[in-house]
Amino acid sequence: MLRYGHLNLLRLVLAISFLVAVTIYGIYFLPGSGSFLIIAAVIGAYMAMNIGANDVANNVGPAVGSGSLSMAQAIVIAATFESAGALIAGGEVVSTIKKGIIDPALISNGDVFIWLMMAALLAGALWLNIATTIGVPVSTTHSIVGGVLGAGIAAAGWGIADWGVMGKIAASWVISPVLGGLIAALFLYLIKRNITYKEDKLLAAKKVVPFLVALMAWAFSTYLILKGLKKIWKIEFHYALGFGLVFAAIIYTLIKKPIAQKATQLTNTKSSINTLFTLPLICSAALLSFAHGANDVANAIGPLAAINDALTTGGISNKASIPLWVMVIGALGISTGLALYGPKLIRTIGSEITELDKMRAFCIAMSASITVIIASQLGLPVSSTHIAVGAVFGVGFLREYLKTSYSEMLDEICHHHDDKDHAALEEFLRRFHKASIEDRGLMIKQLKAKKKQSPLNKKARKRLGKVHGKELVKRSAVHRIAAAWLITVPMSAFLAAFLYFTIRGMLLP
Repeated sequence: MLRYGHLNLLRLVLAISFLVAVTIYGIYFLPGSGSFLIIAAVIGAYMAMNIGANDVANNVGPAVGSGSLSMAQAIVIAATFESAGALIAGGEVVSTIKKGIIDPALISNGDVFIWLMMAALLAGALWLNIATTIGVPVSTTHSIVGGVLGAGIAAAGWGIADWGVMGKIAASWVISPVLGGLIAALFLYLIKRNITYKEDKLLAAKKVVPFLVALMAWAFSTYLILKGLKKIWKIEFHYALGFGLVFAAIIYTLIKKPIAQKATQLTNTKSSINTLFTLPLICSAALLSFAHGANDVANAIGPLAAINDALTTGGISNKASIPLWVMVIGALGISTGLALYGPKLIRTIGSEITELDKMRAFCIAMSASITVIIASQLGLPVSSTHIAVGAVFGVGFLREYLKTSYSEMLDEICHHHDDKDHAALEEFLRRFHKASIEDRGLMIKQLKAKKKQSPLNKKARKRLGKVHGKELVKRSAVHRIAAAWLITVPMSAFLAAFLYFTIRGMLLP
């Protein structure tokens, strides 16, 4: 087996080889474009690799962390569907100024525009590289937005920026993770209340799981129509919901009987019922990757397409056509970065923030699609990275809350039993553990009605104390990721401004 240092060296060699291949392609197949476009193509390929290394983990990380997919399977699925999304549904034109954060009319000439876009692209790529190295998932959209902002200010002053748009983007730092976390936590609570807290979990699963899978089919088909296919198929929101609902009804009809048959072969345990969510998670990873490839590949090839358009037409426009070679570089770059460096961030999202099982991962996937749908209709700016990571935080913090609430209930039980009545206490705890959430509440009320205040015996208190204060979300990960999110735009902007002045200084006589 390769040692860790040798493996890192191999990754570096393969990454450099890809960039060299792009350079050779530019030299032999883009001879009339000059060195600017070749350099831009290499920077675009570098950016695409960093998107693959950092951003794609959001789509497959929960599936890997829950054990639904192996790392190798996740990489193959993500690379395949990311590329398919980029090439099939990536569109024919792309916005040259991401999200309208600067006014291109204030840029003096075509050369300045080209230098600006090259600096923005390289700055975004460098920040993503740094974030991946330290194991932090950040928004690639925010990275390129910061790059364009910083290079734009360096080129034409503070007045070039649209600070209203930047304010909305800053709002997404809070909106995205909070909305994603709340929706994921809501789904997890509904699953626990309607399946895992029931005494007969198998019977509950037979009724609820087909409905949950159909709901996922509705959300994902609507999400795919609205976001993944929006560049090749424009459709109104209510029509997308209608198509999604029809598809969900078909899925419900097809899966209801097979799920019931499979459930009869399972044991009445939470871990056994978890297996019913495996296939939906695999499908969600594929569909999220397709939609991501169709949308976010523009973060890599948008500035490259803008540079190509400026060199070809000699002007500056808000929209630029995407040549096939530009899209292929974006798709191949994302796949290469994912294969070489993606596992680090996949593990971060899948297992290093909080422990994920298939039910929790299912809730995260649902949140990823539903949050984007809701936010897009309300006109709220959101980041897919922040949504996914916020959803992971959401299920983790809900587990902490429920664990604390449960332990407080146990304290109530023990306080209302005589210190010497160990047999009655153990029997009550056994029935309480197996009871539904409604029955647990009733049992607690009945205990309180007795008004017994016997102190908890030392042995039982020590046993229950281990439950209190248990952290199920790694706080160091929360702090590290939140800090990286806050500095993504300013850091990318600073790097872009520095690179713009460096490029201009080298190219001016």
